[in-house]
Amino acid sequence: MLRHRDRVAERRFLAEGPRAVVEALAAHRVGGHVVHEVFCTEAAAARHPRVAELANEKGVPARFVTDRVAAALSETRTPQGVVAVCEMPADSLVDVLATTPGLLVILVEVADPGNAGTVIRVADGAGADAVVFAGTTVDPYNGKCVRATAGSLFHLPVVTGPEVSETVDAIRSAGLVVLAADAHADMDLDRADEQGLLADRTAWLFGHEVRGLSPADGEPVAFGSLKLRVPTFGQAESLNLATAAAVCLYASARSQRRRRAQ
Repeated sequence: MLRHRDRVAERRFLAEGPRAVVEALAAHRVGGHVVHEVFCTEAAAARHPRVAELANEKGVPARFVTDRVAAALSETRTPQGVVAVCEMPADSLVDVLATTPGLLVILVEVADPGNAGTVIRVADGAGADAVVFAGTTVDPYNGKCVRATAGSLFHLPVVTGPEVSETVDAIRSAGLVVLAADAHADMDLDRADEQGLLADRTAWLFGHEVRGLSPADGEPVAFGSLKLRVPTFGQAESLNLATAAAVCLYASARSQRRRRAQ
């Protein structure tokens, strides 16, 4: 399960570290996130008693392992001695759209699992309804991605969608406005907010860390979406992916909350 092909074949992945394992166990439910078993060193169990308490409460087998076994299950240089074997949820884009979501995130060709995981964490904080990994975007169940979510992976649906154009078409057909984050867009977030463009049900498109939403072959993958940039007031040319996502998602969440309060 440390390798992508094994995760795909077994539909299982590893959540490593006490925080991720506690969140996985808290979310454990039939038909949703399922934790099959937990492995823990005796030292880690003593440091993090909540892991064993939750595993017992949820009826999930918890087994002691040696430091050597824990290290073999870890992808980090300093293993924390706590690992959960989790089942990939069966959620799909169709399932997500059936819930009439108000705020979605679409990741397109994002390559770095740390960035992708941080965006999932940001989406959770902003109250987004789901994160969709479209096309050739990194595996959301990559160990580094799972760790970067800091447990948020277990708080909202994270789904792998079809190719980008099909994903965007389906989301737009479900009644959401599709906005594309583009550092070179003519319109910025502030002006869009002033014009009320952020208050509708929205899906945000975020692209590759370097190329953004404009791959080298020329045709942008924003597919007619309204392009918006984050305004900068200092000398920075642009913001990194996770930071830009945080600014955009919180702007939309704030605008939507204002409209609901009116």
